[in-house]
Amino acid sequence: MTLPGRDDPRLLLRALFAAALGAADPSRVVPPHLPPPPSGRTVVVGAGKAAAAMAKAVEDHWPGPLSGLVITRYGHGAPTRRIEVVEAGHPMPDAAGSEAARRILDSVRGLGADDLVLFLASGGGSALMALPAPGVSLEDKRAVTQALLRCGATIGEINSVRKHLSAIKGGRLAAAAAPARMVTLAISDVPGDDPAVIASGPTVPDPSTFAEARAILAKYAIAPPAAIAAHLAAAAEESPKPGDPRLARSTFITVATPQQALLAAAAVARGAGVTPLLLGDAIEGEAREAALVHAGIARQAAAGKLIVGERALPLPAVLLSGGETTVTVRGAGRGGRNAEFLLALAIALDGQPGLYALAADTDGIDGTEDNAGALYAPDTAARAAAAGLDLGARLAGNDGYGAFAALGDLLITGPTLTNVNDFRAILVLETEPATATRE
Repeated sequence: MTLPGRDDPRLLLRALFAAALGAADPSRVVPPHLPPPPSGRTVVVGAGKAAAAMAKAVEDHWPGPLSGLVITRYGHGAPTRRIEVVEAGHPMPDAAGSEAARRILDSVRGLGADDLVLFLASGGGSALMALPAPGVSLEDKRAVTQALLRCGATIGEINSVRKHLSAIKGGRLAAAAAPARMVTLAISDVPGDDPAVIASGPTVPDPSTFAEARAILAKYAIAPPAAIAAHLAAAAEESPKPGDPRLARSTFITVATPQQALLAAAAVARGAGVTPLLLGDAIEGEAREAALVHAGIARQAAAGKLIVGERALPLPAVLLSGGETTVTVRGAGRGGRNAEFLLALAIALDGQPGLYALAADTDGIDGTEDNAGALYAPDTAARAAAAGLDLGARLAGNDGYGAFAALGDLLITGPTLTNVNDFRAILVLETEPATATRE
């Protein structure tokens, strides 16, 4: 079998990534789910890395009048005419996001039963729409956010804490909009596509509690600022829980998911004569540990010993996975979780022939750097050694970005204006010894 792109497997990996992004393109996924216009006003609000592109998609297909405001990350804006776009800080919240969140909350208050609030949710919305609860300062919230990001906490844990430090998350936005109808259109970036976790669930009931928020900080030995400790201990105003009548007219629609992105990539792989195997769209845990698992599966597939059903996975094949890994920061290097994953994978595979990989964040930004992720090839370790790069030392220092930048293997796309979280593809090609064995 001749594999299209065999001479340049990286080209195929990039095509798979492009297909995943296309499956979450707001201009494609938002319009089919727009509700009918109300008899009253339409107010569009939202937050996330895809918020501006989603707002543009609404404008381009909405038949009646509307107004609104959405918050997105710096550099992730899109040209809109009627919906204001505010750019703000991510992953660390800033004053621009906090002020815009206050304006969003004010804009939905006082609406009537004939009005519609359309909320556009996507990954990053929790940090971008940061409106601290009374008595909590933005600086205190930033300090806790930074500690949670550095300790390896999952996105679910981080958002449980955020919701209990917020005046808008955890169902509070929908409660403020009642009795207006609320429709949320969401691009999921979280494992399991839980509406209560996407952007910290500002329009859905919140099952988490103040007690759970306190337990998460204790689990990671995070000592919060005094004002936050006092706020969590007082537990004065819980977030709206399931059954709260204020949320009775709130509807949640997921318009794009990590699984849909992986399926789109799988379709492109099949078209290229490559067998796709989806390992899961909700993989969590330390990026370097996830890499070891993926490396083991890739080696098994390359050896013809990865059994699917009753036979070995046919080669060439591609292992696809998504989710949101984490990084416990130990060093002072540069690099997000996908660069860390790929660096650990490179060390584990150690130049084994026939294995190529791409790992990237679908928003185009891996952590806080300017790359989406990076690419790996069988010659990565050898080129690193020739360049005097110690990959083990780079991993110890959390410097995946620096390592792949030095090798010229960063994947740089710029902001993609969508976000279905991590995308990983490991291409497993037949090698000459394997072919000779079967003859």
